[in-house]
Amino acid sequence: MTNADAETGLLQNHSVRRYLASSALSTTGISLMLAVLFKQAFDITGDALTIGIIGLLQFIPAVLLVMVSGYVADRFDRRRVTALMTVGRVACAIAFVLYSRDVGDVSDGSNAAIWPMFLIPLVFGAFDAIAIPARHAIAPLVVTREFLPNLVAAAAVTRVLATIVGPVAAGFLYTVGPDLAYFAVAVLFAASIPPMLRTGYAVTPTRLTDRPSLKLALEGLRFIRRSPIVLSAISLDMFAVLFGGAIALIPVIAEEQLDVGDIAYGWLRAAPGIGAGLMGLVLARRPVTRRVGPTLLAVVATFGAFHITLAMTTNYVVAFISLVIAAGADMVSMTIRSTLVPLATPNSQLGRVTAVESVFIGASNELGAFESGVAARAIGVPWAIAGGGIATMAIAAGFAAFVPALRNIDTYNDVRPVQAPPRT
Repeated sequence: MTNADAETGLLQNHSVRRYLASSALSTTGISLMLAVLFKQAFDITGDALTIGIIGLLQFIPAVLLVMVSGYVADRFDRRRVTALMTVGRVACAIAFVLYSRDVGDVSDGSNAAIWPMFLIPLVFGAFDAIAIPARHAIAPLVVTREFLPNLVAAAAVTRVLATIVGPVAAGFLYTVGPDLAYFAVAVLFAASIPPMLRTGYAVTPTRLTDRPSLKLALEGLRFIRRSPIVLSAISLDMFAVLFGGAIALIPVIAEEQLDVGDIAYGWLRAAPGIGAGLMGLVLARRPVTRRVGPTLLAVVATFGAFHITLAMTTNYVVAFISLVIAAGADMVSMTIRSTLVPLATPNSQLGRVTAVESVFIGASNELGAFESGVAARAIGVPWAIAGGGIATMAIAAGFAAFVPALRNIDTYNDVRPVQAPPRT
């Protein structure tokens, strides 16, 4: 069966379409919310560090709840867990609506209370900390093993297309009012719930029946330590995301470095989604099937290189293209990692492993935003972004030199689950 045939057959599956639709609606809501939130925070305070603090507050719950979230994903129906946490996301979006109406058009921060912009993301981060492992651990259950790489590619394309729609919409909606934008976020989150609940499984899930315990919760972390492939793939992406946090600084880049308005900012914020979407379409037709490990290392280095270009330019077109190419490289990295981890992980532990992964990768987006905000305050935006790019390239080179388990992966067939030792 060709890749095109596999893709066509995949999209004829009702459960696959529902899973992708739910992911698209949810991701559009998140990307729209973050684009508006970071812009609004910078407009109110005029300080890039505010963006960093918001990122840090989104990160903290993922760390505190990593053991709980993994256990919940392996113990309960992952679809219902995702849906319930999405209800919490809706509540946070409504809280942003009320806050924005109270703040009004204040842009200098003189009459605006900033603490709700810190509290609401903290609560939102708690809901995300439970939802992300559950949602990510659903994909290996929706299709059989041989179709998983195709589903990962299709899901990635769906998500990145959503990250184009969300920021572009944010640019237009923000000119009308942040409250309208946040209301649209609430609608998108609510609409993602029904298709998630109706998603069927092709693989019977293996659920935990043991009572909750610290030992059980820590099994995901212990498994990652035993699996060189999972540990290295997650760690490499984590460092790239941590130091390559330029996306969080796009509001500052747009205003101070490029001197453009709200709509141009929206398109610039959408540039990563465009790059990732275009690359995702390529990967859906021609997925990486050979030299998987070397390809992963090369695209991470490329991601860092184009952050350096972004940092050095004052030209809008060059900045836009830099973001497109960097995101395309990151798309290849994310697709490879998202395929390697479930292939190397037993289904019974996937929720707990994904919970740890979400801290390493998903939550490091927020921690990366904090690092970028602090660095921008200390050494300026251009040097903060360029320094992150240089660090990312150095890390890719280090993994290439010292992690043969990752470097030597040729095809996905080389990857098999590491079985857990018997319990005592």
